[in-house]
Amino acid sequence: MPFPLVSPSERPWRAPAEWWPRLAAATGGVEPPYGVISVEALAANAHDMLARAQGTPIRVASKSVRVRGVLDAVLALPGYRGILAYTLPEALWLAETHDDVVVGYPSVDRLAIAQLAADEQLASRVTLMVDSLAHLDLVDSIAPTSQRAEIRVCLELDSSYRNPVLGHVGVRRSPVYEVAEAASLAAAIVKRPGFRLVGMMGYEAQIAGVGNQGLSKVAIRAMQKASAAELRERRGAAVAEVRKIADLEFVNGGGTGSLESTHADDSVTEIAAGSGLFGPLLFDGYAHFQPAPAASFAMSVVRRPTAEIATVLGGGWIASGPPGQGRLPRPVWPEGLGYLPREEAGEVQSPVQGAAARDLKIGDRVFFRHVKAGELSEHLNEFLLVEGDRILDRIPTYRGEGKAFL
Repeated sequence: MPFPLVSPSERPWRAPAEWWPRLAAATGGVEPPYGVISVEALAANAHDMLARAQGTPIRVASKSVRVRGVLDAVLALPGYRGILAYTLPEALWLAETHDDVVVGYPSVDRLAIAQLAADEQLASRVTLMVDSLAHLDLVDSIAPTSQRAEIRVCLELDSSYRNPVLGHVGVRRSPVYEVAEAASLAAAIVKRPGFRLVGMMGYEAQIAGVGNQGLSKVAIRAMQKASAAELRERRGAAVAEVRKIADLEFVNGGGTGSLESTHADDSVTEIAAGSGLFGPLLFDGYAHFQPAPAASFAMSVVRRPTAEIATVLGGGWIASGPPGQGRLPRPVWPEGLGYLPREEAGEVQSPVQGAAARDLKIGDRVFFRHVKAGELSEHLNEFLLVEGDRILDRIPTYRGEGKAFL
């Protein structure tokens, strides 16, 4: 049974001097390194995301969680519906217990495609992402139409922003950008035996995944506003044209950072989001919402090389993306800790300095927050599920269940 996520009446994490010592006390009998998920903070984030989506269903992005117990708990809340997986093998695994799994990225995994095509139930539960007829050709080469179940597919529309001055703003995903390109591909998919076009998707990373807090981010906020307006018009037109061709079950868009603007797009029927559940460091830089730090991890102090420096074992759990200090986990408790510029966060040791470092002793623990959400799960076999001042349960990550999908 999934654990209940009841919206808390208080926000104790807003007082760090009380919040982190409480987590430390609750987990004091466990040896680091370990990860912690606060039930109260997770519940607050889940409910806040629903409020921001304003009634548009949220499809949970599993890449940003990678903990089945958390996926189940969130999906038990009214307003959350379906999973956006990140690989086909993962989707097949999740589809054993979930009946609506969309693969967020095209798959060329031949064994997984063969498994999907050979199983009527899996084929009815899993939807593949496509942006080219080459994706259909690959499926046909693995499992001819006459020898397989019908394959559900979703067409991805490039949702980046193209500006005469800025150029391409956003991530490089689908080659399908123009309305006519979407309609042409949709028509070709519908004509292909053995496939059924059931959805469209577009991820506006330049809005959902870019921080916009502070005076220095005025240009970013202006870009995001312009991008949202452009995308609303273009996506709306593309969806309208594709709906003339296929009976779409869903149109997916957005992300945690764009729940409001994606909800405002009438062509979108659901929003994909997941990172906001854990509240990683990435979202500290957003102006319009502030999730709770639901997920964190702790490391032990193992050395005191000088009176001003304490060294923790491990800690270098670097986030993906453009390399730089913005991808390093941050020591958040005790407050006032920082890295040494020439060493920073390392795989086996991370020296920290600052006023608080002087008081750290061998065996003390330091709490960190990760920059990304689901990537933290790749470093842990389990999370300690903490409620109040006690450990409620231990829940395995994908890694803890023996799964590494990417």
